Amino acid sequence: MKAVQYRTVGSAPEVVEVPVPEPGPGQVLLKVTAAGLCHSDLAVMSWPQEQFPYPLPMTLGHEGVGTVAGLGSGAAGVAEGDEVAVYGPWGCGLCRACAEGRENSCPHAARLGIMPPGLGRPGALAEYMVVDSPRHLVPLNGLDPAQAAPLTDAGLTPYHAIRASLPKLVPGSTAVVIGVGGLGHIAVQLLRALTPARVVALDVSKEKLELARAVGAHETLLSDGEAAARVRELTDGIGAEVVLDFVGAEATLAVAGASVAVAGDVTVVGIGGGTLPVGFGGGLPFDVSVCAPYWGSRRELIEVLELARQGLVSSHVETFSIEDAPLAYERLHSGEVGGRAVVLPQG
Repeated sequence: MKAVQYRTVGSAPEVVEVPVPEPGPGQVLLKVTAAGLCHSDLAVMSWPQEQFPYPLPMTLGHEGVGTVAGLGSGAAGVAEGDEVAVYGPWGCGLCRACAEGRENSCPHAARLGIMPPGLGRPGALAEYMVVDSPRHLVPLNGLDPAQAAPLTDAGLTPYHAIRASLPKLVPGSTAVVIGVGGLGHIAVQLLRALTPARVVALDVSKEKLELARAVGAHETLLSDGEAAARVRELTDGIGAEVVLDFVGAEATLAVAGASVAVAGDVTVVGIGGGTLPVGFGGGLPFDVSVCAPYWGSRRELIEVLELARQGLVSSHVETFSIEDAPLAYERLHSGEVGGRAVVLPQG
């Protein structure tokens, strides 16, 4: 079968031929119908040799959906032909967090060598993939695969982040979304679907600001040195109750810190390598909370997919064949993809 692999540190991903995997005891074989490409893939492929934590070669793709094509001995709960989405942040399955479906918070996964597909284990950028347990599969129930694949991360991650701040997103509040890419354009929709807050979107790209407006942002601003001042003008000097930074660079975090209101939330979702000083007298307003969430729970993925079925959330996607996946990564790196790039491995 064809697979898209990162084979050598510092090299571009390649399309290669590898054997179709066999599901072991309790595992599930999926025929992959769609796989999303993420900026975090680019971040992983930029790490130097001495920092690279995963075995190579590695089949990429941590956003995947597919059709159940085979079951290992003892696997139950799904049947061949079922269309499912893959829940990516796998945990030990036994601890308190995993028992609550919060495998993204499993404290034992790293120590046990449990890694997500596409981020240490063979991922979804292939014609077939193995999922370790049926509990990591969620029914699509009629969703289009190309639309559903990004929701497993680009939908789930902002949903998890926004849910934590819902008590602050009351009528009259303001939420700022910095970076209207794959995650940010879905975050705008989630804020509109879940809250009465005014949504202000920031980006350096006028095209992405147009996308933000199209999917529901009330206001759009260029993310530059004047952005924080304009946010404060829009809020009568108060600032935004919630700022979600989907870039995470030094410049965007500076804007986030300067835009947030007293007792507001700054949520750092992007992995741009920036930092935000936190501490008394550090420049942030009093009582501000800063967090860096990771993915989301299995329950939250179920909820995101339900929002999509209700037509409240959709992914703006550009599709590629598996042969064109390296080109898709190049375009993603150069900022030429609006929304999410999705590979359709079956054609």
